[in-house]
Amino acid sequence: MTSANAASALKQPPSGPRAEAKRRAIVTAARELFLREGFDVNMDAIAAAAGVSKATVYNHFASKETLFIEVVKDSLDAPISGTLVTSLDRLAEAEDLREALTATARDWVHATRANPDVLALRTIVSRELHRFPELGAAWQQAGPERHHPAVADALRRLVDRGRLDIPDIEVAILQLYSLLPFPHLVFSTYGTTIDDDLTDRLIAGGVDMFLGHYTARLAKP
Repeated sequence: MTSANAASALKQPPSGPRAEAKRRAIVTAARELFLREGFDVNMDAIAAAAGVSKATVYNHFASKETLFIEVVKDSLDAPISGTLVTSLDRLAEAEDLREALTATARDWVHATRANPDVLALRTIVSRELHRFPELGAAWQQAGPERHHPAVADALRRLVDRGRLDIPDIEVAILQLYSLLPFPHLVFSTYGTTIDDDLTDRLIAGGVDMFLGHYTARLAKP
């Protein structure tokens, strides 16, 4: 990191509605350019696409690496939004937990498969890790529980209601990801896809495995 970037990292980013609007514009523009041109795109081009000055970009993001990490996290968060968050919220009150979790899993997997940004950015990340190891470190430090609090909250509510017995929420989240969206993300890295029939079987089997493990000492849902 240059001395200029190091100094920028010590400053607090701007706050308030206008600053947030500019931040969103920068992230959106950066995502489009990273997807089209890869990590080599320059910050001048990102600033121009976002309709802000280069200084404004650096006021929000200390470096291109920092902005790239934000773009990746923002896009990976995209499937956990909107109707899917509502679906997660309803799990604790669902009469048939297996049926409700299966419906939520279908929404989650569909959102992952249908989001080209998520799939394409994973390819860019894997291509750039050899010269950009900070991305992997930042992702690990964020942690799955802090990265997707909606999933953690849903699982905690199920535990509090006595529907599931989960001693380690962080482990459970990784297991749930591994059973549901991760197979599609892994296949996409190699330029291939999982067909609809196998997707349905993976979802049904994944839900059964997850509930079978975490309801072992409780009444089955």
